[in-house]
Amino acid sequence: MADIAVGGPLPASGPLALASRRSSPRLRPGWPLSVIFLGFPLWWVTGLSTFIFLIMAVPMAVALRRRPMVRAPRGFALWLLFLVWMLVGAVTLFADAPYGVPGGELSRLLVFGYRCGWYLAITVVLLYVGNLTEEELPRTKVIRLLGFMFVVTVAGGLLGVLVPHLEFPSLLELVLPRSLTRNDLISSLIHPKAATLSTFLGYEESRPIAPFAYANSWGANLALYLPFFLLANTGRKPRWRRVLLVTGLLLSLFPVIYSLNRGLWAVLGLAAAYLTLRYVHKGNKWALRFAVGGAVALLLLVTGSPLKALFQQRLDTPHSNDRRGQLYVVTTESAAIGSPVVGFGSTRDLQGSFASVGGGERPGCKGCGVPPLGTQGSLWYLIFAHGFVGAVFFLGFLVRRFATHWRDPDRVSIAGCCVLLSFAVFLLIYDLLDAPLYTVMIALALMWRRERSSMEVR
Repeated sequence: MADIAVGGPLPASGPLALASRRSSPRLRPGWPLSVIFLGFPLWWVTGLSTFIFLIMAVPMAVALRRRPMVRAPRGFALWLLFLVWMLVGAVTLFADAPYGVPGGELSRLLVFGYRCGWYLAITVVLLYVGNLTEEELPRTKVIRLLGFMFVVTVAGGLLGVLVPHLEFPSLLELVLPRSLTRNDLISSLIHPKAATLSTFLGYEESRPIAPFAYANSWGANLALYLPFFLLANTGRKPRWRRVLLVTGLLLSLFPVIYSLNRGLWAVLGLAAAYLTLRYVHKGNKWALRFAVGGAVALLLLVTGSPLKALFQQRLDTPHSNDRRGQLYVVTTESAAIGSPVVGFGSTRDLQGSFASVGGGERPGCKGCGVPPLGTQGSLWYLIFAHGFVGAVFFLGFLVRRFATHWRDPDRVSIAGCCVLLSFAVFLLIYDLLDAPLYTVMIALALMWRRERSSMEVR
């Protein structure tokens, strides 16, 4: 166990300190998490759903500063090295990348700063949740907060299916200057929409995104919240929780299918198989029965409804497979040739196109536009923006933590390892530096607390 001493003052003692504590009521530890997750529908409406994670990192950091000692999990040195490597990438932020469009605007600094803020926020939440004791912040409370977010995500998905054209200006959007709200990135973060429209099936189809900014973000968040939703509503729980479990899973099926998200479908299948195997290995006789029963119910529901045709049509329409594969190859080659050690600090627009000489999206050829180098998967972003060395530090930390917990029979560790496996698949295909990685860090913190408590018992 690694211990990191910080310079925070020790708590005062004596009659004056006791009187002071009685006269100035304090918020309970863990309150920033409640603010984030319980208030998430409100943050979405106000345009703060992305920024609330960064805002709440401040009181968490203050709380850590006040603790006499801050602990860090084993392997945390790898994460610190990654953070340093990420900051070093600022020196190559305006360097030209092979195959990329030369030059760059100052807005690249804004994007770099935004990503730095997220990396710091997820570091803070890892240490914050991990250092609070069970008495200060029961893990049951954290699990229920993340389970609640699964419900919020499903509700947002149903909203996208039922009212796909719903969108409105947020309060933040109304007060910010137009010069900012016209920026594509900022607009996507602060402009609430129920769904995004796609036409790659040959006709207009809505893909749910609420209460997040992108369809893929919606899918990744749903998959990562799911293990905690199961954890919060299984076992010796009141009947209403079992009803909530079945209802939530059934209702989630509709936005999951309508999301047209093959990556999400694959990850949900992987998660179901992993959880079933782990619980069967523990000797849980109901795990296999529940999995088989759920699979049969799912099969009957899909085959007996219009969802079957939509599901099959999506599987028959690969859409972006070739373009993604080409982008991954070019991204890796560009990083290997131009800056294999520290990367380029951020993404770069690609010169030309895979589909046309002129390049760029145009009417009748949306596939002619190619996403920037370092997108369409966080693994490729890590390699391109932070170099192969930075990617090794990032992945090394996660692998180190998974190796510590994958044999632990505790329910929280099983759920946490399921989250890590799902995240590993999403790394290949989705950009995940926001709420999904935040959930991963909370999962790591809960498993680490379990590890620390078991060591203390010994």
